[in-house]
Amino acid sequence: MKIDSVKSFLVDNPPPQFGGPRWLFIKIGTDEGLSGVGEATYHTRMDHTALPLIDDLGEEYLIGQDPFQIEKIWNGIYEQRFVRRVGPITSPILSAIDIALWDIAGKAAGQPVYNLLGGRLNDRLRAYSYLSGWRAGQSGEKAAEMALAYMEKGFTAVKFDPVDPRTTDRLEGLRDAALVVRKVREAVGDRCDILIGTHGQFNTHSAIRFAKRVEEFDPLWFEEPVPPENISEMARVARATSIPVATGERLFNKFEFVTMLEQKAASILQFDLTISGGILEARKIAAMAEANYVQIAPHLYGGPVGAAASMHIDACAPNFLIQEGIDDWGGFHADVLLEPLQWEDGYHIPPSKPGLGIELNEAVLDKHATAVSGRRAGRTGIDYYTRF
Repeated sequence: MKIDSVKSFLVDNPPPQFGGPRWLFIKIGTDEGLSGVGEATYHTRMDHTALPLIDDLGEEYLIGQDPFQIEKIWNGIYEQRFVRRVGPITSPILSAIDIALWDIAGKAAGQPVYNLLGGRLNDRLRAYSYLSGWRAGQSGEKAAEMALAYMEKGFTAVKFDPVDPRTTDRLEGLRDAALVVRKVREAVGDRCDILIGTHGQFNTHSAIRFAKRVEEFDPLWFEEPVPPENISEMARVARATSIPVATGERLFNKFEFVTMLEQKAASILQFDLTISGGILEARKIAAMAEANYVQIAPHLYGGPVGAAASMHIDACAPNFLIQEGIDDWGGFHADVLLEPLQWEDGYHIPPSKPGLGIELNEAVLDKHATAVSGRRAGRTGIDYYTRF
């Protein structure tokens, strides 16, 4: 079996745009008729710049290759003439390619991907979702009301960003944010975990000050309390609070995560399979975390292909904690698939069909194809939506 085609799908996610404004999918085809799909996540409007790179990498590293040689292909792209680096454009593409290759491998074997990675250990995957629509600066009562609604729907954990990034160094800002956390805890009691997100908006000292204010409400985690570039500073925060630190959504591969583990900067790793190298890299990161008694809670803010890939890792990981989701996978997340992802009473259900267990609805992708600079993304003479 040889790879003979690579397609790119850059798709507009219609309002309310849960999961981001645009999704980038790829589809890798073979000369035996099997194909696999992958997803790359971009939240900085760089996705259109990825399209010509997908074409170049496809021609150099994919076309004519055996799709089962996932490690060889992955390392070939990672090395790229001794570069041995990936950044915010290349790493998501590498992730999408890896995911698509695993999809092919599972279909060829007639098995879901998790059965190629050790088998399904977790039949149901505990889920959480953001309090969609709530923003820092709004009332704690509104956050509490929304948290109750999610809990009544079946969720046993909810996440929100209580701190206004403009007030992280001000006492009143920390006070107001802590009040929001209090209101949510009072509303949900012990029936629902509270996950505090910040997107690295604190400095070290303000993160520690805030953590001490909210420890009494027993959050499940304090997410990315400081920017991820300086891991030693995140480790300082972790040492200063009893709240587990969670991080990883902006890290690109196992080499960055191993440093996080060595410095004991986090108790929960949140790699994003559509950014951090795909399924094979995620399995390695999860194993490193397991050996350090660290749990995994994969980050997800994108489309359903990345979600399905994450569920296969979750299903076979002994140290799985919880999986981020986009509500219950309705709306456009369901529309772009021939069959939607399963969610039941606060749990994701891992797909059980061969490969990723999902198929893209290309008619819907065509209808919502993104226009870049007034035309479909691509260079002159190449339509990246219908490549090959």
